[in-house]
Amino acid sequence: MAAEALPLLVLGATGRIGRALRVLWPFALRGGLRPVWQARDGRGGYLGWDILHEPCPAVAASGVVLCLAGGRVGPGQNASLALAALQAAAAQKARHVFLASSSAVYSPGPAPLREQDSADPPGEYGREKLAMEREARAFADDAGLALTILRIGNIAGSDALLGGAGTGPVHLDPCGADPGGPLRSYIGPVTLAAVLGRLAAVAAAREGLPDVINIAAPLPVRMAALLDAAALPWAYGPENPAVIPSVVLDTTRLQALQRLPPQASLPRVMVAEWRSMVGRA
Repeated sequence: MAAEALPLLVLGATGRIGRALRVLWPFALRGGLRPVWQARDGRGGYLGWDILHEPCPAVAASGVVLCLAGGRVGPGQNASLALAALQAAAAQKARHVFLASSSAVYSPGPAPLREQDSADPPGEYGREKLAMEREARAFADDAGLALTILRIGNIAGSDALLGGAGTGPVHLDPCGADPGGPLRSYIGPVTLAAVLGRLAAVAAAREGLPDVINIAAPLPVRMAALLDAAALPWAYGPENPAVIPSVVLDTTRLQALQRLPPQASLPRVMVAEWRSMVGRA
């Protein structure tokens, strides 16, 4: 007799990542997991649950929780959403919780940023996410919850570079003698779905996972290279003293769990992944 599928509760499922997962996971999700998609209003086949104001329905018993809720929300709300997700996971004895964070928590520098490096984010968004991480980790430790924080790099098509491009040229911050604008760690949405599915399957099998994992393709890219691959016009803007020339994530931990091929870092591949999702997610 086949084992009953484990629930995989996806919180914040109507955001860009969640919508992409809902399209892609029916073809890529492994490990005997059954996604449960949460949204506040519950329409369209989503589980209706207002995370901050209602108790969680009994849907995640012994399963895995992936919290994508949050982002650029009000002050302190990222932490509130994360703590509500962890409280629900503890009450239902979930076996693992994944919490989406951001590469914005790091202190930018020329060297690849490792999970164990000290974090001193320069921006308010990074500080919000770092505060969320700290509160979540403290709660998980007290509750005996297995928690992995996912520090996700730029997602092709989900940031302002590609997804926000209008009809005119995109203006890139010049970065001194380095041509092509800022250097960033990116990942395509299809590759991201495969990575998150793999991590969820590892958690479902109760295999050990690091407490923090950087999520990005193996090699960084220049923003101009992505725009060129998408055939989008661009030009350099004025000098910007606040520009951060390089945010590059070290992906050694991720590669030990799911080895991504070098092709996953190619601008044309990430652009193709983004365009395959347009109109679907």
